Amino acid sequence: MSADSKVDISHQDTHKRIVEALLFATSEPLSIDQIYEYLPENADAGAAIAALQDEYAGRGVELISIGGRWSFKTAADLSEHLTLQRQEQRKLSRAAMETLAIIAYHQPVTRAEIETIRGVSTGRGTLDILIEAAWVKPGRRRDAPGRPLTWVTTQGFLDHFNLESIRDLPGMDELKASGLLDKSVALDSALTMGDLFEANIKENEDE
Repeated sequence: MSADSKVDISHQDTHKRIVEALLFATSEPLSIDQIYEYLPENADAGAAIAALQDEYAGRGVELISIGGRWSFKTAADLSEHLTLQRQEQRKLSRAAMETLAIIAYHQPVTRAEIETIRGVSTGRGTLDILIEAAWVKPGRRRDAPGRPLTWVTTQGFLDHFNLESIRDLPGMDELKASGLLDKSVALDSALTMGDLFEANIKENEDE
């Protein structure tokens, strides 16, 4: 092999490495013209891409073209093994805190009773947030005109707040003694209970 051939091979390897680094570094697929902008004038981007395709064939990532643009992607046969699940932490609104506190201390409780205690209508999304968090669920229908649906807390609620049972709610005995567990409890009592939950949630998030 001549000296010129060795130089050409060395240059081709460098060009291939440039393209490899470029495609790994970019967040968007690149066209051939965009790749050429980063290569020396004598470089052959097509040859570099072909060499990389051969090199990555059968590996965890592959070099593929979509719409004439090139990028590294996870091998198609591995996608089912790489599904990622992320837990998104959402801060509960004051309305959700109050509603959760009322349900916990007054369950089973109807939506109308929740609204009576809070003194305001319960937004459509408030209960949805608590259901999505798996902290409340529908209970039995009340044996009353219209058979209204009741709401109760879940096992997930107990697990999150480190409670063995609903009887272990913070300050429950004191609330019973003071009559705050009666259905006529005022809004300020609901706010107090909401504060207890908010403090507990923050403590769990900090752990």
